[in-house]
Amino acid sequence: MKKYNLFIAFTGISLCAFIVISCNKSNNNPKPTPTPIVYYDQADQVGRPAINTVFIPASGKDSFNTTIPSQMSSKFSNDMKTSLLTLNSGYSTNLLGLTADQFIGVVSTDVLNAATTGVTSFYNGKQVLTGRALADDVIDVELTLVFGGPAGGDHPGLTSDHVNANDKPFLASFPYEASPW
Repeated sequence: MKKYNLFIAFTGISLCAFIVISCNKSNNNPKPTPTPIVYYDQADQVGRPAINTVFIPASGKDSFNTTIPSQMSSKFSNDMKTSLLTLNSGYSTNLLGLTADQFIGVVSTDVLNAATTGVTSFYNGKQVLTGRALADDVIDVELTLVFGGPAGGDHPGLTSDHVNANDKPFLASFPYEASPW
């Protein structure tokens, strides 16, 4: 029995010593600072649909998508103007009266403006780029601005994608978009 008590005492003291040593706070090998968790990573802007697709060369698309809007014009205007004049070598002004430089100045900053008062429209004949309603035919507007010339009627075969409406009606309340099925 004496040997058993001695064995229990020795085991208990050894266990206590192990615990005390393991809890030593003066660690000479501090843990590295953990890498912060990234919750959001910008991958695409698409303020105005098709701008990147049409005007930015393939090699610059990812860069355009992750460039902050205030730097877009200085980084991409030259490439965008080259693309515009390649698509429409006869471009002079568009329906808005914008020259190539002015037009590229407007679209090179790929953000969607939003009117806080009045009508929100991508283009409805009066309001221009004051926002975007779901039913706005954005691609037709952009094609008209690129190919339509000063009156909007030049190159009629190039000013429409011929998709004139959504395949389902939009909802009257949030989330507004039609069900995908």
